[in-house]
This record gives sequence, C-alpha cells and structure tokens, in this order.
Amino acid sequence: MTEQQHPNRATEAFFGRRKGKPLRERQAEGMATLLPALKLDLQPPAPAELSGLFPVPLEEVRLEIGFGGGEHLIHRAQESPETGFIGVEPFVNSMAKLLSRVDELKLTNIRVYDDDATQVLDWLPDASLDRIDLLYPDPWPKRKHWKRRFVSQVNLDRFHRVLKPGGLFLFASDIDTYVNWTLIHCRDHGGFSWLAEQSSHWLTPFAGWPGTRYENKARREGRSSAYLTFRKI
Repeated sequence: MTEQQHPNRATEAFFGRRKGKPLRERQAEGMATLLPALKLDLQPPAPAELSGLFPVPLEEVRLEIGFGGGEHLIHRAQESPETGFIGVEPFVNSMAKLLSRVDELKLTNIRVYDDDATQVLDWLPDASLDRIDLLYPDPWPKRKHWKRRFVSQVNLDRFHRVLKPGGLFLFASDIDTYVNWTLIHCRDHGGFSWLAEQSSHWLTPFAGWPGTRYENKARREGRSSAYLTFRKI
C-alpha cells in the first residue's frame, strides 16, 4: 500500500499524552537498548510472511493495539510460544514496563511499535494477521471526542484488510457507550460477524484471560466489562 493509498489518519485522535513519570534506570536502559532491537522498522516493505519478523518458528501472528501495562501481552506470549505478537503502545512508561518483562522472561516472540497503530496496520500485508486485540482502549467518554475512538469505519477497513479469512477481532471495554459503539460500527461495516449467541458470551472473559489493571480498576469502581469477539467474513 503506498502513502497515497493510506486512509486518512490523525495520530492525536487515538491517544493522549506520551509520557508520565520519569523512567527508572533499568527501564531507561531497556528503552535505549531493547526497544531498537524489537521495534518494527516500517521503512522497508513488510515480509510476505510475518513470521519472518521473529527469530523463532511460529504458527501464527497477532496484533495487540494499546497494550497498556502489558499484562495481557506478556501472558499470551508465555501461554503461546508458537505465536508471534506485535504490541503497539505509544505511552513511553507502558512500553518501558513491557520491555523490562520481555528482558526478564527472555521472550523471543514479541515485537513492538511505539507510535500510531494505524502506521503498522497500513504497513502490514493483506491477510497477514490471525487476530487483533483492542482491549480497554481509551473510551474518549465526552461525545465531542467520540471521533477519537479507535473503532471507526476506516480502522475497521484496516482490520479487515490485514486479517486472514476467518481471522478474529477481540474487543473489551467497561464503557457501555463504547461497547454499543463497537457493535454498531462492526454491524454497519458488514465485514465482521459477532460470534455471541447469548449474554454469557460477551459477559464472560476471553479464554485464558489474565485480567488487567484497567479491568480491576473498573470493577473497583462498580463497572462491569464486555468481551466482544468478531470474525472476518
């Protein structure tokens, strides 16, 4: 896909601040050494087979957009060593935390990107991903900011292009308006089938779900979560 073919993007639309408190010494070292080694280079074309991005043989590749504290991404990488994971997170402190865990656990099936996820989506080849996870994304709760939500028709087009036939899009949120927003957008898009058949299917966490700090915060504040699974059609 050439630059002229890319759908419109506005980086500031999908995430807010880029950095929080100062990094600890070990985290800063990881950002200086491990990030360059694991960060995707979007200048050359992506390999036809994304398994070529990883130093170990893999059976599938997944993308997690906005991995936050990295709890879910690390858990999945340990759970499925035969799967490659691309994690995108622009928040510096979250990236530093993840890299520290990757180094500590010596994980070889994770690659990362520290900027706008749409840049990665536009770089990826057609039908190259087995799954996309968008878990507790920024809900932009004010109506005037809803246009900043990552789920949109243009981004669903991106998802549809890069997912393999039958590939999955998983979404989790504790914000009712965003859950409804996502259901409506996926319905209107026409390229995704919601797999739920009864309420327990969207109220029950995904198989192997480790929980996240965002989810725990939501529960402490009295909000329940929804777990939506869509299949590319």
